[in-house]
Amino acid sequence: MSAPKIKNYRWLIVVLLFTATTINYLDRQIIGLLKPILEKEFAWSETDYARIIMAFTAAYAIGLLALGWLIDKIGTKQGYSITIVFWSVAGMLHALARSAFGFGVARVGLGLGEGGNYPAAVKTVAEWFPKKERALATGLFNAGTSVGVVVALILVPWILTTYGWQEVFWITGALGFVWLIFWLIYYDIPAKQKRLTTEEYEYIVNGQEKEEQYSSEKASVNWMKLFSFPQTWAYITGKGLIDPIYWFFLFWLPSYFASTFNLDLKKPSLELMLIYTATTVGSISGGWFSSQLIKRGWPVIKARKTVILVIAVLELSVIFIQFAPSVWVAVGLISFAVALHQAWATNVFTLPSDMFPKQAVSSIVGIGGMAGALGGILFPMLIGSLLDTYKAAGNLAGGYNIIFTICGCTYLIAWGIIHLLTRKSKMLELTELE
Repeated sequence: MSAPKIKNYRWLIVVLLFTATTINYLDRQIIGLLKPILEKEFAWSETDYARIIMAFTAAYAIGLLALGWLIDKIGTKQGYSITIVFWSVAGMLHALARSAFGFGVARVGLGLGEGGNYPAAVKTVAEWFPKKERALATGLFNAGTSVGVVVALILVPWILTTYGWQEVFWITGALGFVWLIFWLIYYDIPAKQKRLTTEEYEYIVNGQEKEEQYSSEKASVNWMKLFSFPQTWAYITGKGLIDPIYWFFLFWLPSYFASTFNLDLKKPSLELMLIYTATTVGSISGGWFSSQLIKRGWPVIKARKTVILVIAVLELSVIFIQFAPSVWVAVGLISFAVALHQAWATNVFTLPSDMFPKQAVSSIVGIGGMAGALGGILFPMLIGSLLDTYKAAGNLAGGYNIIFTICGCTYLIAWGIIHLLTRKSKMLELTELE
């Protein structure tokens, strides 16, 4: 008996990507929420915590590069399955750690596995969506980053209070295996998906570039040759300079509010929930904005760059967080900043599928993600050093103020470099990459 046809099947695929990304960021965020508890139990310094984050980001860089290449080779269905099993097992193994070194080792495993999420997800969008819908689809699944954090803010305190910090890791790590069941049942590339209607298949294919209309998901690209194109370096810039800022918001905001505004992280935090909910709005609206410009006839790259320029200018507001007179003013400013960041991320994530054939998309996403992760290694070193220095001087807020200023200025610098590298950009053909 053949599988029943489902209309708008591509949006069911987005639900799967969104759910995987939600689990990804739930697992990733736990260490930040448990930081005040774990640093007391294991006597961590700010530098110890920074090193744990650096261990994750270093492994994440390797995972992005290696799994991006692997997913282009073996396809999204198998590649995504491997990556979520790997990171889910590593997430559960955090429960066995008993020192800063032990948590660092567990974070290495988590980073390696989680590195496959975005290469697989962005490649899946390239396979399943016409160009005019890709930014919106990316924005929708990328909203899982913020939903995962909000879920963590609700779930982690409950598990922590009811059981203990070890059970937080055991329970959340198991969620990836539940997702895997649905992925294996419902996912395949459009050319092989029997539940896809003929009308939707033709709509997807007709909305892609001619060089993208290729039935196989396996790649035939010269990986090293990718570095010879300015389009690759534009994406590296967009990720390498900006990803570390979101990692700061992800891993240090709970501690910032705990130290600056005496937030009790053993209870669900409305303040942090509002901040990370705002990232959902930014992720979806950023994708919608550039998609609307493309539908109105704007060239694809021009639409993306226009949106990220607007975002870069607005992100200067991050600098004013240091002058916030109350917790709710700080919540408002940071909510605005992280929403803008996710709007930026959505449009930058779409660039590989705008400029490269889908057979190279996972590799490009992996390369750019590795650059972001490398930045995420260096930035925590600066953060840890600044915060320890200012904490010793009795002025921890001063350290955070410097960090917020750096964050606010970096987006415009990144946009300028991206613009210079993509002034003459076009969709590359597969033959140019062989």
